[in-house]
Amino acid sequence: MKMRVIQLRDGFGLDHLELSEQLKPTPAHEEVLVRLEATSLNYVDLLVVKGLLNPNLSLPYIPVADGAGMVEEVGAGVTAFAVGDKVATTFIPDWFNGRPTTDSTDYSTRQGLGTVPGQLTDYKCFHPTQLIHSPANLSVMEASTLPIAGLTAWNALHYSNLQAGETVLLHGTGGVSIFALQFAKAQGANVVITSSNDEKLKRAEKLGADILINYKTTPDWKAVVHQATDAKGVDVVVETVGGKNLARSLNAVRMGGHISVVGLLEGFEATIHMLSLLHRQATIRGMEVGSTQDFAAMNQAIVAHDIHPAIDAKFPLEQTEAAFEYLEQGQHFGKVVITL
Repeated sequence: MKMRVIQLRDGFGLDHLELSEQLKPTPAHEEVLVRLEATSLNYVDLLVVKGLLNPNLSLPYIPVADGAGMVEEVGAGVTAFAVGDKVATTFIPDWFNGRPTTDSTDYSTRQGLGTVPGQLTDYKCFHPTQLIHSPANLSVMEASTLPIAGLTAWNALHYSNLQAGETVLLHGTGGVSIFALQFAKAQGANVVITSSNDEKLKRAEKLGADILINYKTTPDWKAVVHQATDAKGVDVVVETVGGKNLARSLNAVRMGGHISVVGLLEGFEATIHMLSLLHRQATIRGMEVGSTQDFAAMNQAIVAHDIHPAIDAKFPLEQTEAAFEYLEQGQHFGKVVITL
């Protein structure tokens, strides 16, 4: 039986994404065959396709890290999954619990980054550690948005020890920020969110955002943040932008506050004012997604609070290039999904 795949072929760039056919795989010992039904796009996927993350990537290659589907067949020795289970992929499959280590977070184990194939395929065989059961209240399409964006947002708040009544600052309305908005409100926190688009801010308000700031029409948005927090600053910042924006976030956080650095949209390098950091006694923590145990904890919260991911747009597999273009243009609110 044949299946469809999207491969990056004969070079980097969106115009090198090609649809082709391959034989449907059969699960070997300790493998799980999944009928993938949806994948969701992250900024890291765009970096892979453009050759900016790994310019030595061996082609052809099936990209996109996150996906979800249903177990169709299990190989001998598999006990964690059964036929019919709804599953999502794990991005760092060897990080089961506890603190990250060099071995448990090795890039070579990450699906969609260059060594392990990604999810733009109808069927794929997985090792059980590369999968987790999806939350029971979510559709397969919704579950596909969880592995990177959902779990990153969850841990950005978890690591900060966010408490009810505290205030979180979120930048933009991409996948991580909107997940963080939903998780923060479920925890009883207040949310300040920035965007250059008033319509997106209105959508964020419907999800519970308390303070809306258009940073284009209000360049001195830090003043609004301080006014809204009685000049103290926010308790937590989820820094999804990176680059020069990290310095802006430091100026907006309270003394002793926490900044979770999770993104690099504005660049790989950042400069901060050391005296400001020392004075504020802030914690700046870089982080990458989370462990399988973290994923399970997030899924429990999603079910308990009946949280549903914000999916802005969906594209069929045949329109993968258009989906990436939509992501690159920053048109999305929440997540962009490709259906298979």
